[in-house]
Amino acid sequence: MPLVLALLSAVVYGTADFLGGLAARRTAALAATVVAQGVGFAVVLLALPLFPGGPLTSATALWGGAAGITGGAGVALLYYGFAVGRVSVVAPVTAVCSITIPVIVALGLGERPGALALIGIALAIASVALVSRHEDPAAASAGRDRSVAIALVSGVAIGVFLVCLARAGTASGLWPLVVARATSTVALAAVARVAGIPLVIPRSVLPVAIACGALDMLANALYLVATRDGPLGLVATLASLYPASTVLLARTVLRERLRPVQSLGLACAAVAVVLITSR
Repeated sequence: MPLVLALLSAVVYGTADFLGGLAARRTAALAATVVAQGVGFAVVLLALPLFPGGPLTSATALWGGAAGITGGAGVALLYYGFAVGRVSVVAPVTAVCSITIPVIVALGLGERPGALALIGIALAIASVALVSRHEDPAAASAGRDRSVAIALVSGVAIGVFLVCLARAGTASGLWPLVVARATSTVALAAVARVAGIPLVIPRSVLPVAIACGALDMLANALYLVATRDGPLGLVATLASLYPASTVLLARTVLRERLRPVQSLGLACAAVAVVLITSR
């Protein structure tokens, strides 16, 4: 069940990220991110009574705050990368780091996945690398595509976020998510104020930002519950397969074409899911 929840969180994460990228293309990326984070904060407050738990401890609050800082930074950079680059490239590149960091931490903490699961993890990382392959003559002539650099930094932040949220645990119910989302919303709003970016977005973009924030919080909740009973390395790997749904949505809605190597990457991701979830 934890691995199923992790896979479901990946689908929801990918959908939320696609909507965040759409919003970032139609207004200031940071403004769209702050609105989405604020919506997520409201959603988790409403859902708090539905997931009772123990009192919020100082350790849980610290892990939640760390998750908020890293997650907020990672999402803001991800949406900005979507705004300046191709969704089908930025999302998979980000996922390479967001997969690797939790797996390394999990191994350091003593987790020892089975042989099939290890093969699945390796195949998942390879699938993300394949999906991120692209040909962009303009980027090649200009040197390194800046959206790739943004995606790499975003991936590191998201990977640390996944670790921090897992370490926060579920003993306090959804309080870790409350702390995380409050921290990220306030921090990003402060950055926007310092940068002089107004937090008002067009009315046409508001529904997209609201849906993004609500789905992102749902994905966080699914991931948090999955880490309660599932091993961090496997759960984080499955959750980090979110680019598959993001890329498919980009193909369907934005008409971004998939190259054969990217289609191969999606197929590898499907095989990786089977290996990781097998017993």
